[in-house]
Amino acid sequence: MQQKGLLEGPSVQELDLVEVLQALGDPVRLQIARLLADADGPIACHEMGLPVAKSTGSHHLKVLREAGIVTAKVDGTRKYHTLRREDLEARFPGLLDSVLRTETSATGP
Repeated sequence: MQQKGLLEGPSVQELDLVEVLQALGDPVRLQIARLLADADGPIACHEMGLPVAKSTGSHHLKVLREAGIVTAKVDGTRKYHTLRREDLEARFPGLLDSVLRTETSATGP
């Protein structure tokens, strides 16, 4: 059941490997996933410091949400994003950590 203010993507059973990998295949979306993985809690889009316009950042976050990688909670005019680490791990064990580890080794810490 969807909570009020929570924008969810597909259920754990509906997560599709190809969609997840395609979403993470974009450098900006991969950067977002890394930021959320390293965060202590939900992050608003404006706090991410993305190297793209606000509308483009919103598009990238929508793609990540629709692929099931992040959730977004609406609070007034802001959306706070969280990585769906547990759901992704349940559906594709080790995938997210592997992708993020590869991203880190390619770009440095």
